[in-house]
Amino acid sequence: MSTFRTPVGPQSPRVYWRRRLILGLGVLAVIVIIILIVVRPGSGSPTPADTTKPGSSPSVKPSTAASVPAAGAACVPARITLLAVTDKTTYASTEQPKISMSITNTGTVACTMNLGSTQQELIITSGSETIWNSKDCQTAAVDTPVTLKAGEVRTTPAIGWDRTRSATSTCDASRPPVTAGGASYHLGVKVGSLSSKVTAQFLLN
Repeated sequence: MSTFRTPVGPQSPRVYWRRRLILGLGVLAVIVIIILIVVRPGSGSPTPADTTKPGSSPSVKPSTAASVPAAGAACVPARITLLAVTDKTTYASTEQPKISMSITNTGTVACTMNLGSTQQELIITSGSETIWNSKDCQTAAVDTPVTLKAGEVRTTPAIGWDRTRSATSTCDASRPPVTAGGASYHLGVKVGSLSSKVTAQFLLN
């Protein structure tokens, strides 16, 4: 009778023991593989290991927010263009020049700017001499915050120049007219510390 301890068969007992040993090792290997699949080593730690090398700093992606102002932020002077505007280039002896300025937002986003009379300044010159300044006799100046869309051009209401010199000491006095007869004058404009790069030339007859 064949038993586990005393196998009976045509081959020697050593062969049977060798087969049983191989079978047992195979079953053990299958059990170990199943255990490794079910319980992974290190699976209980959800936090990945820190791979940063000692002494190194984590990389930071460069930000472009500083180079482009956010929509609605204060206008960047480099993105604002001022232009002096006159309604004509030559005026008859009975005509008063109508002067104003245009403001252009050359940026790619909307921005805010104070375009009130507290900031606007129109200046008429002849050569190096200042003839007239809108600030000299200004009263009740106000602030007017304005939002300029990207690429927007805004023109201020025109005012008439009475062809006289201005000074803070002559606001309530009668002022003599300036030289005419083909005399050349230039209009420059400012908003706060920002000035027009070129002036508008005109002639008075």
